[in-house]
Amino acid sequence: MRAVIQKVTRAQVDVLDGENREICGQIGAGLMVLLGVGHDDGVQDARYIADKIAYLRIFEDENGRLNRSVQDIGGSVLLVSQFTLYADARNGRRPSFSAAAAPEAANAWYQEVAALLRGYGLTVETGRFQSHMQVDLCNDGPVTLLLDSQKQF
Repeated sequence: MRAVIQKVTRAQVDVLDGENREICGQIGAGLMVLLGVGHDDGVQDARYIADKIAYLRIFEDENGRLNRSVQDIGGSVLLVSQFTLYADARNGRRPSFSAAAAPEAANAWYQEVAALLRGYGLTVETGRFQSHMQVDLCNDGPVTLLLDSQKQF
């Protein structure tokens, strides 16, 4: 699994359906997470990513040091599925997405990561899987991190 994690003061995801726009998920201070699922991902990957999201110390403490987690600050997580994190653009001009999981498996693992995060006591909002979405956020810092569960060792 791959995750782009951004520390935010606010974030919102809207689902677009023709001319209609619906707010699907919205948070205040916390983490905006784009999550991509690869075809070889499994339970260990989901646990690794959820644990990192819950415990990454990327919020300031009283001394201005990045020493607090999203749990420590009482923040929330906005989790949005993003299969394009598995894009391979090394050849040609059109990216290949062959490393991304099939939609059924990807959605199951996406939902599992959301459930794991909720299990840590976090408030988790989500996008809508396989929908056209627009994400609006205010990146705080800015702090943006990239995680890849396949590179944990």
